[in-house]
Amino acid sequence: MCTKEKDLEAGANWKKLISIFKKLAPSLPLQEDFVYHWKAITHYYIETSDDKAPVTDTNIPSHLEQMLDILVQEENERESGETGPCMEYLLHHKILETLYTLGKADCPPGMKQQVLAFYTKLLGRIRQPLLPHINVHRPVQKLIRLCGEVLATPTENEEIQFLCIVCAKLKQDPYLVNFFLESKLKAMASKESTNLITEDMLKGQDSLATDTGQPIQPEETPGTAGAEHVEKEDELPQQADDLSFSLDELNVTSSPESSTVCPNQDYNLVNSLLNLTKSPDGRIAVKACEGLMLLVSLPEPAAAKCLTQSTCLCELLTDRLASLYRALPQSLDPLDIETVEAINWGLDSYSHKEDASAFPGKRALISFLSWFDYCDQLIKEAQKIAAVAMAKAVRERFFVDVMEPQLMQTVHTPHSISIMTLRMFEHLLQKPHEHILYNLVLRNLEERNYIEYKPLCQEDKDVVENGQIAGAIDLEEDPLFTDLSPDNTGAQEWLSVSPPVSPEHPKNDGKTEVHKIVNSFLCLVPDEAKSSYHVEGTGYDTYLRDAHRQFRDYCLICLRWEWPGSPRSLEKCNLEASFFEGHFLKVLFDRMGRILDQPYDVNLQVTSVLSKLSLFPHPHIHEYLLDPYINLASGCRSLFSVIVRVVGDLMVRIQRIPDFTPKLLLVRKRLLGLEPEGPVIDHMTLLEGVIVLEEFCKELAAIAFVKYHASSTP
Repeated sequence: MCTKEKDLEAGANWKKLISIFKKLAPSLPLQEDFVYHWKAITHYYIETSDDKAPVTDTNIPSHLEQMLDILVQEENERESGETGPCMEYLLHHKILETLYTLGKADCPPGMKQQVLAFYTKLLGRIRQPLLPHINVHRPVQKLIRLCGEVLATPTENEEIQFLCIVCAKLKQDPYLVNFFLESKLKAMASKESTNLITEDMLKGQDSLATDTGQPIQPEETPGTAGAEHVEKEDELPQQADDLSFSLDELNVTSSPESSTVCPNQDYNLVNSLLNLTKSPDGRIAVKACEGLMLLVSLPEPAAAKCLTQSTCLCELLTDRLASLYRALPQSLDPLDIETVEAINWGLDSYSHKEDASAFPGKRALISFLSWFDYCDQLIKEAQKIAAVAMAKAVRERFFVDVMEPQLMQTVHTPHSISIMTLRMFEHLLQKPHEHILYNLVLRNLEERNYIEYKPLCQEDKDVVENGQIAGAIDLEEDPLFTDLSPDNTGAQEWLSVSPPVSPEHPKNDGKTEVHKIVNSFLCLVPDEAKSSYHVEGTGYDTYLRDAHRQFRDYCLICLRWEWPGSPRSLEKCNLEASFFEGHFLKVLFDRMGRILDQPYDVNLQVTSVLSKLSLFPHPHIHEYLLDPYINLASGCRSLFSVIVRVVGDLMVRIQRIPDFTPKLLLVRKRLLGLEPEGPVIDHMTLLEGVIVLEEFCKELAAIAFVKYHASSTP
């Protein structure tokens, strides 16, 4: 039998003997039993001659487990919150400090795992708060620094379990996090002072100096006066003992800490978790992410500030997001992306072999979306200071630095990029956050300086000359329509049916008013450019039900935002300031203006975004997008005026296309699947654009009607 097998057998026999002895011998008082096990551990280091044997070949794991059981038993036998003599002994004699140093030195081999497990079980199984004690949170802080130093080590599982139990304790009592915010000077001093177990750390471990098993009291300890300066520093007295030795005598040297100089050492709990998020073991990485989720949600402002300013959290989040994004294939089909089901971070386990709908790049896509979802959830859960810092980092380091340059390029497939960009903004509009609406749209409309306002005197209040308000600008005179041919009688006749404009258009008869608005949108597209009445089930009324449901949903979202019920008074607005609709509306209006010349899919997405924007129950959005009556200031445009201009261009171009109406109807039927695909039709892009334009005008009319009906219903 080899030496190792003999050692294993001897260890097993020793455990059996201990078990038999405990059953036969009368039970010792808990404190004596506790001290016995700790003494057995310390004597190992005095008596051992082989410090290379693994810890599992010794009785150390058994003694540590017995100590834990005794502490739990003691707590169960005492009143809630009362500290027993065994716990007092552990705290008083700095047992956790000693174990930390042994674990750091990993002596005997595997001791680090045992120490991590002991700390984890101690914090998890003991109900009374331990972390407020200096002789607990100080060694815990030191042990935290050892975690995540090297990835894929045998101790990774124990490390993450230990870190997560600390996070859970901080979640229960958030104020305790202040014990774990270290100054850099203290951290440097701590590194120097913990390289070796000092002689004093193990002095006093043999407390069985009296026959009663009670520890020697400080006043009975020889040399106490000479150690007065030590007592003040450590807050607990040191005791003399016959176990005076150091690890130097056992040839135990502590492994050097990471030689990399990092300026972010103030919040080591976060730094260790960040390191473990990079673990090749997915389970370890997910647990580390869970720990970070707990820490960012702590309400302590000091912790949030330290977390974002003194750790690499923001950088890690955004850098990994960018690297995963860059790992995506450039040839991903948008339709393939649509097939990917909802992604939840931490649940992205994926087997390409088992996936019948797999496509090239799906693994990379799921990884990116999973991490993106994690960043989103982290910001949602975070304390406000941390949330703002992380959101800012994602915006600047990912959206601006990585995505924006690609979105601004036009040498990829520009239309595909436009569609995906518009879809992104459509999803943003569906996010229930007032800040998004304000920055995209409302901040540019709040002064209502898109209106040409002239205070009315009494005689101006009556309709004069051709049904126009005095001083109103006719659509034909709007500089935006200078490209319309004045000789085009068709365009002139169509423009004449547009509703009269006025600064405030008083609503004396609401029912009449809403029908005028609805008809204004329905009449925008001339009859010769309409094709829906030839196809059953494509009338204006088909949009009413959808508009009612969607408007109700948007109202519920915006209810808590306390938006005004009516537009801001013009007298309080700065109408002298120049108006700019904002980049978001500018792009949408520009795209809408090119509806006759851009692909069908782009047109569908542009009108979808505009219709969703029109549904929001803010009076300025409603006025600017759905009110044809507003008197626009010079050089300004609204959604209605943009469509008017498109229709004016359409009237000119219709006359150049032979058999326009039959071709238009055929294209509509093909789009609906009522006609098989056939020969290519001339002017296909324009014909598809006309169909989208007609449907969009009906949709806007339905939204205007539903919003009026909702506002007039008590």
